[in-house]
Amino acid sequence: MTPSDEGSDEGSDEGTAGLAAYRTVLALPGVAALTAVSFLARIAPSAAAITLTLHVVLTLGHGYAAAGLVGAASTIGMAVGAPLLGRLVDRRGLRTMLSLTLCAEAVFWTVAPWLSYPALLVGAFLGGLLGMPVYSVVRQSLGAMVPAQHRRPAFALDSMSVEMSYIIGPAVGTLLALQLATSTAMWIVGAGWVASGVALWLLNPPTRAPETAGAARPGPVREWLDLRLLGALLATTAAVVLIFGTEISMIAGLQTSGQAAAIAVVNAVWCISSLTGGFLYGAARRSPSLFVLVAAMGVATLLVAAAGPWWSYALLLVPAGLLCAPSLAASSEAVSGLAPEHARGLVTGLHGSAITVGAAISTPVAGLLIDVGSPAVAVITVGLAGITVAGVAALLARRGARLRRQNAPQVASIGVGPSVGSQPI
Repeated sequence: MTPSDEGSDEGSDEGTAGLAAYRTVLALPGVAALTAVSFLARIAPSAAAITLTLHVVLTLGHGYAAAGLVGAASTIGMAVGAPLLGRLVDRRGLRTMLSLTLCAEAVFWTVAPWLSYPALLVGAFLGGLLGMPVYSVVRQSLGAMVPAQHRRPAFALDSMSVEMSYIIGPAVGTLLALQLATSTAMWIVGAGWVASGVALWLLNPPTRAPETAGAARPGPVREWLDLRLLGALLATTAAVVLIFGTEISMIAGLQTSGQAAAIAVVNAVWCISSLTGGFLYGAARRSPSLFVLVAAMGVATLLVAAAGPWWSYALLLVPAGLLCAPSLAASSEAVSGLAPEHARGLVTGLHGSAITVGAAISTPVAGLLIDVGSPAVAVITVGLAGITVAGVAALLARRGARLRRQNAPQVASIGVGPSVGSQPI
């Protein structure tokens, strides 16, 4: 029995599968518009990191280590800011949060090209802290707009949208930085980010399910931030560690073996595999639990250690790629199902922080393993770590579900929202 089996089967969708599942989701009020806007809104954020990196290296004249520090400062800011901004959405509404972050984005991207390196480090942290959390906003709105039985295809679409934005965004950022001045590229990326925020402000998707408008507020944080949610967040971080660790190991493996020209081809195969896996996940009637998906991706990642020629990298990345988008979609679905409506923004922000922390951990650790060992050592270590953490997360969730059942009468008496207790992971 997986941890998801320990909850009820409420929310499972046995009647809709295949393309019909996606048609049903897109027919829900507001979902198609949010899906379109969210895809366009993610291109600028996905282009931001490479644009900042090239600005530090090409314009400010620093090395890639210095550029990495700017990225780290921004990442730390985002990890801290996402839950706080989510809490602001819970208390004051989406438009209040968007108004604040839009002003912050406009100021940062306007002045960033003129900042010295030390000032850019501070600005990157503040920009991340008050940066518009596009990904969290979209996931929170999907959780509020889409009934539980349709969330799998909804979050699969969202995961595929993220995959597409990371194919397009970095390429656009690189092209702008190399063909134009990096300062001009930064202004264009900033303008795109602000335009995305304006589009979301005008769309103003709901962040809380309408039927819960008059529901009692949930109890203290400890009543809903339980072992099940912690397990889901830990599994989310493990999935991101696997993805980013695999990416840097693949790049290093091809570069050190004189096959750098094939990086784009191999990455494209990996991305297409992820898109395919995401589509199949959303179209399925049932799917494995989040923990099984992450552990399976860890096992599939181990295969990449045997790669040598570029074509072997492409082939061996397919199994892991097929599990990338499903794992991230399953994590969004699990966290959404465990979030009480009045704290949905905070919980979605914590989910965003779990993703950010995974990215922040994996890249330097995998890089160190590559330097002291080899790309194969890095892949094996990352894969084993992913499997181990997925197992620990599953045990936490299983324990949390057991405690939840034992304490169900007491929990019900203090008024915790029913959505927290009824959704399986």
